[in-house]
Amino acid sequence: MTKQDNRSVYKQDEHPVFESLAMNRPSRLASPIVELRQYTLKPGQRETLIALFDREFIESQEAVGMTVIGQFRDLDRPDMFVWLRGFADMEARRKALTAFYDGPVWAEHRNAANATMIDSDDVLLLKPAWPDAGFDLSGPKRRTASQAENGSREPHLDGIVEISIHHLRHGMETGFAERFRAKMVPQLTANGARLLGAFVSEHAENTFSRLPVRAGENVFIVVVGFGDAHANYRNDLGASPAWQAVRQTMQAASTKPAEMLRLTPTARSLLR
Repeated sequence: MTKQDNRSVYKQDEHPVFESLAMNRPSRLASPIVELRQYTLKPGQRETLIALFDREFIESQEAVGMTVIGQFRDLDRPDMFVWLRGFADMEARRKALTAFYDGPVWAEHRNAANATMIDSDDVLLLKPAWPDAGFDLSGPKRRTASQAENGSREPHLDGIVEISIHHLRHGMETGFAERFRAKMVPQLTANGARLLGAFVSEHAENTFSRLPVRAGENVFIVVVGFGDAHANYRNDLGASPAWQAVRQTMQAASTKPAEMLRLTPTARSLLR
């Protein structure tokens, strides 16, 4: 197949090849292996990268066996692009990344993508914190490229996704996850949030060494979604005695304050 043929297939969101791939892809009810990727971009280049990513790097990655879970603008850092992708297991990750980064789409567009970036090595390798804590992607339907192009050119504010990164002492992750699930998830939902996923560090060897990950990190990550409730969410939680009590007991497991990412999805993000 020629390069022109490849490009035409990847841009056809409803092409039969993708329908066949979707039927044979593992269940999207969970993400056994997830990468959380934070890219520091050159000033003013975020919209350039988002346009390129949403047009060229979604179907082309999913065609080789990975799931592009979500891609986001960081509300507090204008030059940060944050995204998530998932794999069935570490061997599937190796095969999918090899196929994509040795493939024609990346070869054609890597220079343009890399030209927007200062750093792309801030990557955490993760796995679900408990059996059903992975992302449930069975319901959302991604906008096609044509739908996104025909929509508003303003940043798409379809809710807010908040990712909190808790840095834990080694050996504390299981107890931390159990306490969070039992005590903090009810507090989140009571204050208008929706738990989208919870993850801990995957300590398996990086099976694709061309892309580094933050080895040695020990984190617990919570991904929460909001509609219109986000404006009052933090104030309401802060006023909750139960929330404060749980936070104090959990701080002993942490090595430093949690990081908080406030994100808005791009027009073609599956997670929103």
